[in-house]
Amino acid sequence: MLVHPEITPPDNFYHFRDTTDCRDYVVSDIEPIFSASPSVASALSGELDEAGRNTLLSRRFPGGSLKVVAAKAPRNLRRHNVRMLLMDEVDGMAPTAEGSPILLAERRTLSFPDRKIVLGSTPVHEETSHVLRAYAQSDQRIFEVPCPCCGVFAEITWDQITWPAGEPEAARWRCPSCGEEIEERHKPQLVAEGRWRATAPQVQGHAGFRMNALISLHANAAWGKLAAEFVAAKDDPTTLQTFVNTILGQGWRSEGDELDETGMAARAEAFGLALIPAEVLALTVGCDVQHDRLELTYVGWTEAGGMLILGHRVIWGAFDAQETWAELDTLLRERFPHALGGRMAIDATAIDAGDGTSMNVVTGFCRPRTARKIFAIKGAPGNRPVIERAGSKTKTGARLWIVGVDTVKAQLFARLPRVGQVRFSAELPAVWYEQVASERAVVRYSRGQPVRNFERIPGRRAEALDCAVYAFAARQMVNINPEARREDLARVEETPAQRKGPVLQSDWMRRR
Repeated sequence: MLVHPEITPPDNFYHFRDTTDCRDYVVSDIEPIFSASPSVASALSGELDEAGRNTLLSRRFPGGSLKVVAAKAPRNLRRHNVRMLLMDEVDGMAPTAEGSPILLAERRTLSFPDRKIVLGSTPVHEETSHVLRAYAQSDQRIFEVPCPCCGVFAEITWDQITWPAGEPEAARWRCPSCGEEIEERHKPQLVAEGRWRATAPQVQGHAGFRMNALISLHANAAWGKLAAEFVAAKDDPTTLQTFVNTILGQGWRSEGDELDETGMAARAEAFGLALIPAEVLALTVGCDVQHDRLELTYVGWTEAGGMLILGHRVIWGAFDAQETWAELDTLLRERFPHALGGRMAIDATAIDAGDGTSMNVVTGFCRPRTARKIFAIKGAPGNRPVIERAGSKTKTGARLWIVGVDTVKAQLFARLPRVGQVRFSAELPAVWYEQVASERAVVRYSRGQPVRNFERIPGRRAEALDCAVYAFAARQMVNINPEARREDLARVEETPAQRKGPVLQSDWMRRR
């Protein structure tokens, strides 16, 4: 994260991704800061009102003003000329129709010779990070602390945190100069005596600051707790990325741009829908709609979040034929034998309604089946949540859910190559692996800014990848109690042959 040590009025201009972020930030961060400072609270003593000049997102005070605007609309960025510009979480900002929101905002400070621009963010992807690129252009200051043993100043980095095997709670900092291991109890003194040092002092007029959670004095940022968090996260690339981004303040670099279909197929195991493995506690389905068929991928989920690709099915038939959807309804009602002894139902299904031609048919099928967690979804690119409810209903009154396909693909591309993170059924056809590896991650420039997205490899179909994305998104709609689910799956159901009807007693045969 990049910060600036001195922020002074007037004409402050905060720059966020959307209006919701703006309001949340003002309520949770700005207002408490104002209230805690008597001098600031006095200057901002004017009452907030909707019709007057002071609102939650726009305030005037003696000597200046404060405006908080969203980065999504270029109009917001063109309307204001400011001397001081503050931009937060810039790695979550997508290019607008008029180019980079960061550059658009910076242009509004050109008329002020004493302007000040503050840009900060948790970095996300290393190759497209706005904040890392800005830091690389700065004097690149790091925060160093003195070793209590040798007195040499050094930045505390993750590779210097060490602990005995199996005891992450005993983590210490190993001084890179003398090799002594420093206990957590010394951290407050280390930080109090720390200093900033510019590693690129030749750069003038552009200060950059880098810090991580290892120097935080919060109890939850103790080295032992962070080490335990790392041990729990290190085997899952999605949780490891969160650790790298939010704890270490570093950008995430993907292992590769393409998936190895041959390598994934070689890991196939002898399990499937005929008998679902005991560790699977949830089951979701992703359904891709084509004009002449429906394709479904079944994904099982373990308590720890592991994925088991259990099977793939195809329903042949026109997308607008009643028989096609009747067959789908039958398949989605199916209950599968489970290794714990009982049978497992499908917990949630996501069906693609993104094709404008098939949307009405899909939403018409899903609407009466919402109670069974059968959802109509539409994929959307960019930096979005895995799945969220669409802001408004379709023209027919149906409800859509929006799937952040790039977000999900980034997680799948990190998981699929890893042994243990995703397991594959030997029943999957060879074409499934070819289709799931049908795209590659690339960095392209959009309106002058690097954007990481996914592009189709020429000549390949992508139904299996789409199905996997939708099944992944559907998992977010499922909430289970693991112990209760195990008990339920261990309950053996009676077969029709075992069910006996009532026995009627009659003396008719005794009549003479």
